[in-house]
Amino acid sequence: MSKSAAPELLCIVGPTGTGKSNLAINIALELSKQGIKAEIVNADSMQFYKGMDIGTAKIPVSERVGITHHLLDWLEIEEENTAARYQLEARKVIAQLIDDGVLPIVVGGSMLYIAALINTFEFPGRDEALRTQLEQDLIDLGPIAMHKRLELLDEVAASRIEPQNGRRTVRALEIVMITGEPFAASLPEQFESFLPVLEIGLNSAREHLVERLATRVRGMWSAGLVDEVRGLIDEGIRDSKTASQAIGYAQALASIDGRISEEEAIEETILLTQRYSRRQMSWFRRDPRINWFDYQSPTLQSDVMKLVFSSLQREAK
Repeated sequence: MSKSAAPELLCIVGPTGTGKSNLAINIALELSKQGIKAEIVNADSMQFYKGMDIGTAKIPVSERVGITHHLLDWLEIEEENTAARYQLEARKVIAQLIDDGVLPIVVGGSMLYIAALINTFEFPGRDEALRTQLEQDLIDLGPIAMHKRLELLDEVAASRIEPQNGRRTVRALEIVMITGEPFAASLPEQFESFLPVLEIGLNSAREHLVERLATRVRGMWSAGLVDEVRGLIDEGIRDSKTASQAIGYAQALASIDGRISEEEAIEETILLTQRYSRRQMSWFRRDPRINWFDYQSPTLQSDVMKLVFSSLQREAK
């Protein structure tokens, strides 16, 4: 974004569990007091799915205080989603909001989805025959073996993908084999915004976040995550290529099936969530446009609003 350009889009990013959704709602409320209408566009890849509420920390309708949220609950459990599809859908929503005089606030921590949305970027094509073969290899060999295959071809890409995430590994292998270039070279990291954007990042001391995430996960189990997952079995979560891989949901399914105990499921979810938050920070830290704030700061709200208002009042030269 040019330093002289007022943002047409706000984007709140950062590791999971840092309070991004609540901050977005508060920003929208503060803007409304100044006569600026704002609506929220979800960029959490698992909050897209209907019925996946507790384990994704989806803000209940009753707590959205009348602020419209887009791209929540827009997919059925069995649907597969990709960052390329999200890019198309989210940009349509954003374009319509801007046309209507509404300021979009993109909120989420799904790194590739956010990067694909706000950056000038086009996804490589697909090869259905190759994809079919790779997906069969995934079934036959398992995600760890496929991840090792990717590591041989593109060590950087492999380091950014959880070994258990077979779906993302397959997509990375497909791109490497189609383009003949590293998957990492295809990722949208050039930081050239498709619209003037103000990025706000939330983070704090690592030790605090680690404990916060552990408490959050245990709270999800206490709130009924296992019952939520049981209710999604008939909706097809077991066969979903995307939803079934969600952290917490995969572990709850394993517990329901008796493959691990409930306490083991909780501990594994805590570990994976904490590991995921590290990868999120590793990704977002590379973006020089992000203005970082400490989510523990008692002046967080006022500090963020000062930046937002000063940016919106900036006139393009």
